[in-house]
Amino acid sequence: WTPENLRKPLILPHQPNTFTTMPHIPDLLATRAALQAGQTSASAEAEKAIATAQSAACDKVFLRTDFPRLRHAARTADQNALACAAQHAANSPLAGLSVSVKDLFDVAGERTAAGSTVLATAPVAAADCPAVARLRAAGAGLIGRTHMVEFAFSGVGVNPHFGTPAAWDAQIGEPAGRRAGIGPLVPGGSSSGAAVSVATGAAFIGLGSDTGGSVRIPAALNGIVGFKCTANRVPTQGALPLSTTQDTVCALTRSVRDAILAHEILAARRVVRSPSPLAGYRLAVVSTTVLDGLDSTVATAFERGLTTLRAAGAHLVEMRLPELTELDAIQTTGGFSAAESYAWHRQLLASQGVGYDPRVRARIERGAVMRAHEYLDLVQARRSWITRMEACLQGFDAVLSPTVPITAPAIADVAPGAERDIAFFAANTLLLRNTSLVNMLDGCALSLPCHHAGELPVGLMVWHGAQCDDTVLNVSLQIEKALTAKALAA
Repeated sequence: WTPENLRKPLILPHQPNTFTTMPHIPDLLATRAALQAGQTSASAEAEKAIATAQSAACDKVFLRTDFPRLRHAARTADQNALACAAQHAANSPLAGLSVSVKDLFDVAGERTAAGSTVLATAPVAAADCPAVARLRAAGAGLIGRTHMVEFAFSGVGVNPHFGTPAAWDAQIGEPAGRRAGIGPLVPGGSSSGAAVSVATGAAFIGLGSDTGGSVRIPAALNGIVGFKCTANRVPTQGALPLSTTQDTVCALTRSVRDAILAHEILAARRVVRSPSPLAGYRLAVVSTTVLDGLDSTVATAFERGLTTLRAAGAHLVEMRLPELTELDAIQTTGGFSAAESYAWHRQLLASQGVGYDPRVRARIERGAVMRAHEYLDLVQARRSWITRMEACLQGFDAVLSPTVPITAPAIADVAPGAERDIAFFAANTLLLRNTSLVNMLDGCALSLPCHHAGELPVGLMVWHGAQCDDTVLNVSLQIEKALTAKALAA
């Protein structure tokens, strides 16, 4: 959020101020409208966020909180709003409201440990990373650092060092699975705490990262929105790397329109809005790979969602995409994350390897055996695959698929412990399968909820190739509108 952008008037989406996909929690833009109408204050909203962060709903969500900083940001926002309401609305789009930060990002004066214990004595950050700096410049109140998978290397969300927050169903405001009589479920990873902080109402935006699905997976399992932009849209400096090729800095939110605002801040750019209705888009529904092995809850929610979109006028084209079957062969030597994470971790592993999560360490160490020519072959194979994929997707505005093929596993089934490793790695593979293809494509994707209240959370993923961010966001707005209208009618 550059100084130049700060001088531009804030452009709000043309939707009712009361809009929210979560009946019990207003989204960020609805809360901003309430602030401007004098119906609430940033300080009052801060106290709500703090109360939530301290509640059982946020158990293990935060690795560190800074309530005084949030209160200070909120008081400053309230004072500035009184002094010059119009200018404050343009210059402070986040208006002192609560934002959480994944433990992957540098915040000035704080230690970035990436959910590990081996970095417990690392130097504190000298400055904010660009993503945090842009959020602050937009008026964010930083409530704290959120739980994550150690070094961001898993889609499940468990952490042996600090425990695991339970998935929260944002659509009904209770633990996911409670109504089905299921125990605590995994939140998805690696941006696990970020997702639960947003789902519960402790934060309006959860700053996260997405290398293979680390924002979209927890969005799906918590019934919220996660947008992975094209990787080069947001600087990755000051974020501890997993894969320098595929790492993406992005965010979790309560609605698609909030996702647009968060992206505009993080990417320091304006999203080009489209007035096209849902019928104005040509959408592909791919059957290859992404629909394999869906559990019954996901299959039902996805098919029902497609039926709703067709009834709302969507032009859906079913197609096969055989190129997706090539991904396993392309990545047989371990993929970018293994090779590039090992390059960063190799010295730390040599000195403190015993302190790593064994599951994370095993995945990183796969990179130790990748040879130079294999890495270069991987780079070339990916480039060729992207070219062929983009040719196949020409003529489509976006692709629709389930975000993940399964609902959230129980924490007890995949918790740390060698006796549960088989179940863990099976779940991890499934959770990452659909989302990771977009990272290999260097594409962009948004997950939004498509389940009904009382069902386990399910995400619908809207995706395409690189630099298609604005179209994916505009399509997602229309999809969310159609799904929300159907849910309310039901």
